[in-house]
Amino acid sequence: MAVTKLNAVICIIGLYLQIIAATAQLSTNHYFATCPKALFTIKTGVLTAVLKERRMAASLLRLHFHDCFVNGCDASVLLDDTSSFTGEKTARPNINSLRGFEVIDSIKSQLETTCPGVVSCADILAVAARDSVVALGGPFWAVQLGRRDSTTASLDAANTDIPSPVMDVSDLISAFSNKGFSAKDMVALSGAHTIGHARCTVFRNRIYNETNIFASFATSLQTNCPSDSGDDNLSPIDAISPLSFDNGYFKSLINNKGLMHSDQQLYGSGASTDSQVTAYGNNPAAFLSDFAAAMVKMGNLSPLTGTSGQIRTNCRSVN
Repeated sequence: MAVTKLNAVICIIGLYLQIIAATAQLSTNHYFATCPKALFTIKTGVLTAVLKERRMAASLLRLHFHDCFVNGCDASVLLDDTSSFTGEKTARPNINSLRGFEVIDSIKSQLETTCPGVVSCADILAVAARDSVVALGGPFWAVQLGRRDSTTASLDAANTDIPSPVMDVSDLISAFSNKGFSAKDMVALSGAHTIGHARCTVFRNRIYNETNIFASFATSLQTNCPSDSGDDNLSPIDAISPLSFDNGYFKSLINNKGLMHSDQQLYGSGASTDSQVTAYGNNPAAFLSDFAAAMVKMGNLSPLTGTSGQIRTNCRSVN
């Protein structure tokens, strides 16, 4: 047991050292000289997409999360399968779920026209996530830049490392801890669900079989999510203000209106994260501040820098 704990500590220390080393190679002004319009181009592309469909903001934010949780923020999630390569798009957490790839393609195409071979797909994902949050009234944070793109992907890691909507709170804490996040970070990042939607198939069991759910809320959801059909029907995760980036998600949890099992696990029945959910439910400014800080931390997960990886010309394939 002692050896196991020691090994776990060593792994966490190693992860932090990697983050510190990578952060030293990233900077907020990375494209200042090489592509001065990079951030403006990304922001314009994001705003155009979100104006067409507000839900796209959550989709772009989720792309960055699903990228970073699998071998770091390296745009591996964007790689298409080929006859000789299997990427991450068909992983259980991603298939028939991730979207927004065309928005990233459009932004990348514009950047390749103005600054060919300069701006990485990984950096586009990181900035697009921030701009999506800001577009719906959320906090701004300075994105560290200088990531490079991977030439590989990992279907297995995508299946095992990305947290599941059926996880209990202890498993969620463990999954985030494996990436160097505290329980507080995990709760703050979960707040991204304030602008998300989920498919019926991932919350059906909760609304029909779980008891820690507000009765009329469950009943209202069953209309759009029958017990035997409608797998792809969508419902907002935040029952209060699904189109604004605020603390409505945490207020929903406090009222037993968490949409997915993993959501409600953060609050109720003496969960270790109860106090943090309550704090965010009562203090929106605290949530927004902590979320921004956690996003910076996530964006620094094992990025490729220097001469590692490449700057892909097309985000869907290696050069």
